[in-house]
Amino acid sequence: MTNQWIHTGSSLQRYFFLLLLMLVSLLFFYLLKPLFTPVFWACVISLLFYPFQTKLQRRWGSRPNLIALTTLLLCSVVAVIPILLLLASFVREGAILYEKIDSGEIDPEAYVDRLQSALPLLQRPLDWFGVGADSLKEHISSGALAASGFAAENVFSLGQSTFKFFLSLALMLYLTFFLLRDGSRLVDLVARALPLGKERERLLFSKFVKVSRATVKGNLVVALVQGTLGGIIFWILGIYAPVLWAVGMAMLSLIPAVGAGVIWLPFSIYLFAIGEVSSAVVLVLYGVLVIGLADNILRPILVGRDTKLPDWLVLLSTLGGLMTFGINGFVVGPLIAALFLVFWQIFSRDFNVDGLQDEQE
Repeated sequence: MTNQWIHTGSSLQRYFFLLLLMLVSLLFFYLLKPLFTPVFWACVISLLFYPFQTKLQRRWGSRPNLIALTTLLLCSVVAVIPILLLLASFVREGAILYEKIDSGEIDPEAYVDRLQSALPLLQRPLDWFGVGADSLKEHISSGALAASGFAAENVFSLGQSTFKFFLSLALMLYLTFFLLRDGSRLVDLVARALPLGKERERLLFSKFVKVSRATVKGNLVVALVQGTLGGIIFWILGIYAPVLWAVGMAMLSLIPAVGAGVIWLPFSIYLFAIGEVSSAVVLVLYGVLVIGLADNILRPILVGRDTKLPDWLVLLSTLGGLMTFGINGFVVGPLIAALFLVFWQIFSRDFNVDGLQDEQE
């Protein structure tokens, strides 16, 4: 009887401790919620540049501080600084475009009229969908004003919260340094705390790191390359605000079944309509043969066949991530999808009852 009471008491203490552990963990993550963006991108950067760090470790030996600092400087030069300059140019060009549309210097309705007069056949498919010329011009004008106004608003918000922005940037770089230096140790601590078994933990971490790194690296690099290629051809052809459209193409390239063609194809149609046939042909050929093929060539190299997520899953996870996490959802969504697949692979391997029975027989 006494032993039963002792056993019951120890079980009650264990369950109560687990309840408190879950509560404290939830409170800790809720505490870090305002800092989600710098913490998340610090984890992403440390994950992407970890292979370079391991090469330095093999060459320089045990110098964790120097290796982490060198890796941080490399990722700042290669990724952080160029992206900051690109975003600054994007916001600046968006603000200028908004001012020109708002002042009437650029009239989207005039472009629509010119396009309709040059290509009257375009009105027929619009009539099928019940879209009139006046409503089309109104929607295009309001959409252009809203899109450029979004970038203009970010200029003022960036100026008003400059301290907050650079504080988040400094926090991200600070966390990245310690994640690069102590990342392996933190992973070991987490693996030791998780009651999953060594083999299962090793499989979970290895597959998740492999899939997530390949997915993030593949999506981001392909999007940046396609956006850069699109911006170059827009600049060569003299299309206004090439950086603005380059960023737009890069963002759309992250979404499967959408891609950069949503931007360069309408521009090619407009160039053809206004009589610049050679520029239109160049843009179409460049968009199909260079921008379009960049995805087919780079993605298998960066992602690989075994770690590539299905396009439909990338589409759903990207859109869901955008709606849930905002701009960070471009990366958070596919990462969650990768983690989802890894857990189900482990479950199907280790917890499938039919599979276990077949193995026993």
